[in-house]
Amino acid sequence: MTRGSLFKGIILFSVPLMFSNLMQIFFNMADLAVVGRFAGAIALGSVGSTTILVSLYTGILLGISSGVNSVVALFAGAGNTDSVRKTVSTSFVISLVSGFLLMGIGMIFAPSILEMLNTKQELIGGAILYLRIYLLGAPALSIFNYGNGVLSAVGDTRRPLRYLSIAGIINIVLNVIFVIFLKRSVDGVAVASVIAQYISAILIFRCLILEDGDYALHLSDVFTRQGRMSYISRRVAAQVLGIGIPSAIQYSLFAFANLFVQTSINSFDHVVVEGHSAASNADIVVYDMMAAFYTACTSFIAQNFGAGNKKRIMHSYLITTFYSFVIGLVLGGTFMLCSRQFLSVFTNESEVIYWGRAKLYVMGLSYCLSAFMDNATAAARGIGKSVAPTFMVIGGSVVFRILWLVTVFPLFHTTQSIYLLYPVSWIVTAIPENIYFFMCYKKLKFSEPS
Repeated sequence: MTRGSLFKGIILFSVPLMFSNLMQIFFNMADLAVVGRFAGAIALGSVGSTTILVSLYTGILLGISSGVNSVVALFAGAGNTDSVRKTVSTSFVISLVSGFLLMGIGMIFAPSILEMLNTKQELIGGAILYLRIYLLGAPALSIFNYGNGVLSAVGDTRRPLRYLSIAGIINIVLNVIFVIFLKRSVDGVAVASVIAQYISAILIFRCLILEDGDYALHLSDVFTRQGRMSYISRRVAAQVLGIGIPSAIQYSLFAFANLFVQTSINSFDHVVVEGHSAASNADIVVYDMMAAFYTACTSFIAQNFGAGNKKRIMHSYLITTFYSFVIGLVLGGTFMLCSRQFLSVFTNESEVIYWGRAKLYVMGLSYCLSAFMDNATAAARGIGKSVAPTFMVIGGSVVFRILWLVTVFPLFHTTQSIYLLYPVSWIVTAIPENIYFFMCYKKLKFSEPS
C-alpha cells in the first residue's frame, strides 16, 4: 500500500473486496429471489419491506468496522506492531458487544418501526417475522465485519471473499431446502441467512486465531485466566470509536433518510412497493461494489498517512474516485439495459416488473454520482477526520432528502419524483465534503520519504 503502482495495487486490493461485499448482501438477495419465485409476491413484499432496516443495522456494523480498518491500517503503515495487536484485541470486544446490542435493540423496536413506516397490512406480519429471525445473526455479522476490517487493513481481501463464498453457497442450498422442499416462507429464508452468517463469522474468527502475523487475534490478550481484561487499550478504543461511531452514524443516517423514502413508496399500491423492493436489489449491488473502492481509499490513505507519504494520499483518493465512478456507471447502465431480466429473478408478475423498471430507468445513470460524495468521506476517514463529514451528510443526505419528500414529492406524487432526490442529494453533499478533504489535505505536514 505504501509503495509501487497505486493503479495496480488498488485494483488487486479492491476486486476481491467487491465480491466479498457482493456475497455479504447476497444473503438478503437470495432470500428475496427464492421467496419471490416460490412463495409469491406477498412474501417478496414482506422481505423487501425490511431491506432498509437490514441496511440500517448492517450499516452500523460496517461503520464500526471502518474504524477498525482505519486504525489497524494507520498503525500497520507506521510499523507499530504493538499498537496493531492492541487494536485487534480491543476492536474484537467492541465489535462483539455492538453485535449483541444491535440484536437486542432491533428485536424490541423493529416491529414498531415497521408500523411507523406504514408497512402494508398484508406485508407487516411476514416482515416482522423475517426481521426478528434475521437479527439473530447480528453478532455473527459484526464479527465477520470486524475480521474483514482487520484483514483488509493489511491488504488481505482474498480470504474474506473465500469465507463468504462458502457461506453464500450454503445460504442458497438452505433457501431451496426450506422454501421449496419444506414449504416454508419468510421464516425459512431468514433462518438460512442466519446460519450462513454464523458460518462466515466462524471461518474468519478461526483465521484470525490461527494467524501468525502481528494482526492475529490472541484471546489471551482479551481475557486472562482469571477473567480480567488485559491488553485492552482505552486509547485505542477511543481511536476506533472516534472513527467508527461517526461512520456508523453516517451509514445509519442514509438508512434513516431512506425510511422516509420507504414511507413515501408505501403510499402507493402494494405492487409498486413490491416492484421497488425488487429493484432495490440493484441499489445494493451497485453501492456495495463501489464501496470496495471506498474501503481501499481509507486503507491506502491511512497506511500512507502512517508512513508519511503525502503524495500517495492524494493519488489514492483520485484513483479510487475514478474507479468507483466507472464501476457505478458501468453497473448502472447494465441494470438499465437488462432490467427485465434482472427483475425476473425476483418475480414473474408483469406489473411488479413494470414498477421495478421504472426505478431502474431513473437510477441507472445516477449511481456513479455517489462516488464523489462517498469517496470523499472515506478519504477524510483515512486521515482520521470522521466527525465533520458526518454533519455534512446530515445536511445533504438527510435534511435535504426529507425536505424534498415534504415539498417536491407532494407536488407530483410520482415514483420518479422520489427517485430523483438521490442524484440531487449526492451532488449537494459531495461539494462541501470534497472541499473539506482538500482543505485537510493541504494542512497535513510531514516530511516526504526519500
